[in-house]
Amino acid sequence: MPADNDPLLNPDYLTDLPSRSMDDLHAMRDECVAVETGLSYLRRMVQGPLDIVSRELVRREVGGGSADRATLIEELPGILADGPRTPGNGRLLQTLEPTEIDPELAAELDAMVGGGIVGDVTSVDDRTLVDLQDRLTDFEQRVSERRRSYFDRIDALQAELTRRYRTGEASVDNLLH
Repeated sequence: MPADNDPLLNPDYLTDLPSRSMDDLHAMRDECVAVETGLSYLRRMVQGPLDIVSRELVRREVGGGSADRATLIEELPGILADGPRTPGNGRLLQTLEPTEIDPELAAELDAMVGGGIVGDVTSVDDRTLVDLQDRLTDFEQRVSERRRSYFDRIDALQAELTRRYRTGEASVDNLLH
């Protein structure tokens, strides 16, 4: 589902938080965390192919190294460990296993890399490789922006929960029962 049609990203989603029940706030936060975890997974899934494509473009630019698949495979541990990452605040995931993955975004990523082009980067022409790098970069940026929107929602919900505990409107003792 595109971000503009996502009901959780609707500006009205966070209205009137003080009047919502604790159960509602916890459920809303959990729902946002689940979607954010799926987005985090998709972001990680695009970074490997992007690193591989970027490595091949650099190799071609400097004119060095072998252009065969065996060399690429030998270099994979270094490529994937040292690949460029976009700057930003990372967050420790509450779970590593995504439960909600946006099917449209997953299909878009699969359309870009599912045909085996990443495994064949050494034989793809420059224009195709640059185009793939651009599309992967754009995808990663869109997913990252959407994740940031979810961070904002999670933070707002957590702030309301924290406020209630701090002011005594909610009791930590209720969590233990």
